[in-house]
Amino acid sequence: MMNATDPSFEAAVPVHLTLNGIPVTAEVAPNAILLDVLRDRLGLTGTKKGCDHGQCGACTVHLDGRAINACLRLAVMCEGQAITTIEGLAQEGRLHPVQQAFLDHDAFQCGYCSPGQIMSAVALLADPRVPGDVGSVREAMSGNLCRCGAYQNILAAIQDARLRLQGQEGDEA
Repeated sequence: MMNATDPSFEAAVPVHLTLNGIPVTAEVAPNAILLDVLRDRLGLTGTKKGCDHGQCGACTVHLDGRAINACLRLAVMCEGQAITTIEGLAQEGRLHPVQQAFLDHDAFQCGYCSPGQIMSAVALLADPRVPGDVGSVREAMSGNLCRCGAYQNILAAIQDARLRLQGQEGDEA
């Protein structure tokens, strides 16, 4: 049991962030990992714990719009930043186009990697530096592992979502 007189005890510190569009303050240990804070302290269990080493992509979230592995980031490093998890993608009761494309293309089997796959796909589709060809998309998604081997369906879903998103942009013009 740890207590304040234990030399390994570190007092909790407040971390202020915007989580899925909502301002949040969480009291966390200075060494608390963002993934654990999201799941265990804030109850957002959609972000999955896979390898805990940044190699599988199951814990992918967006930090200020950029995809990161939540298992490699200390929560205190996120002070003042905006985090989007899989729970924050749907808007006004409608799935994000990538989420809908994953459903339409049956781009998951067990579904464990799906939140990380979807979060990475959303980020790559928003990045104008990533070309739309199959090879570039595969390369951009290489940090996300699927043990079931649903890669073909995942790739089809991402390419379909690209078209859906381009259609939305055309609708706004």
